[in-house]
Amino acid sequence: MRSWGITDTGLVRRENQDSYDVRTISTYTSAVVCDGMGGPAGGRMASSIAVETFQREMERLLQKDMGLQQIVQAADYTVALANDAIRTAAAENEEYQHMGTTLVCALVQEEQVVIVNVGDSRAYHINGDGIRQVSRDHSLVEVLVERGELTPEEAKRHPQRNLITRALGPDASVLTDNFYVEWKQGDFLLLCSDGLVNTVSDQEILFEVTRHGEPETCLARLLELSRRRGAPDNVTAVLLMNI
Repeated sequence: MRSWGITDTGLVRRENQDSYDVRTISTYTSAVVCDGMGGPAGGRMASSIAVETFQREMERLLQKDMGLQQIVQAADYTVALANDAIRTAAAENEEYQHMGTTLVCALVQEEQVVIVNVGDSRAYHINGDGIRQVSRDHSLVEVLVERGELTPEEAKRHPQRNLITRALGPDASVLTDNFYVEWKQGDFLLLCSDGLVNTVSDQEILFEVTRHGEPETCLARLLELSRRRGAPDNVTAVLLMNI
C-alpha cells in the first residue's frame, strides 16, 4: 500500500476548510477526506473535528480480521460520534452554530475496501479498465440527475450544485452510504472534495493517475489543472495504490 495526499485553498477562497488524514491502524489503512461548511471558522473547525474524531475512534474500534459488516458498523458508529462532536462544539460557540462537513472514507484491508460517505465528497476506484465513482453524491443536483432533469454535465454548471442534502453537523442523527470494493495489485482509490471534481473531469483524473507520469506526482498535476481553471473552491485529494 502506498498513499499520497494534497490540499490547497484554491484561487478564490481565503481559507482552506478541507481536512484529510491517512493512518495505518492494525492491519488496515484508514483514509478520510472532509469538506467543511458554515463560514470560514466553522467549516475549518467542523472538518478538523470530523477527521480527528473519525481516525481516533477507528484506532480504538478496528481489530484484526474483522468482517466487512463489522467494519461498516464500526465506521457508522464513528461517523455518528463525529457528528455528535461537531454539534457539541457548535453549541458551545455561537460562531460555529451552523457548521457542518462532508465525509468520505476508505477502510482498506488487503484486497477489500469499505467506503463510507456523507455529502458530496467522492471516492473513485481506478485501474486499467477505467475510473468508477464508488460513492454517491448527497446533493440537490444528484437528485435532479437521477430524475432525468439534468445531465451530469449540466449538473456541474448548475447554480445550486453546492447544495448538499446530507452532512455531519446540521442534524442530531446522520445517515451514511456504505460501499464495498475489491481492488487488486496496481489499482488505485481516490478520495477527494468537490473542489477537484468540479474543475477536473473523471477522464482527466484517469489519465493523470494511470497514464501520465508517476503516481506520486499525479495529485500535484491534478491540483495544477484545477488551478489553471480558476480553482474556485478548496481542493483536497488522497490517493491510495495497492502494491
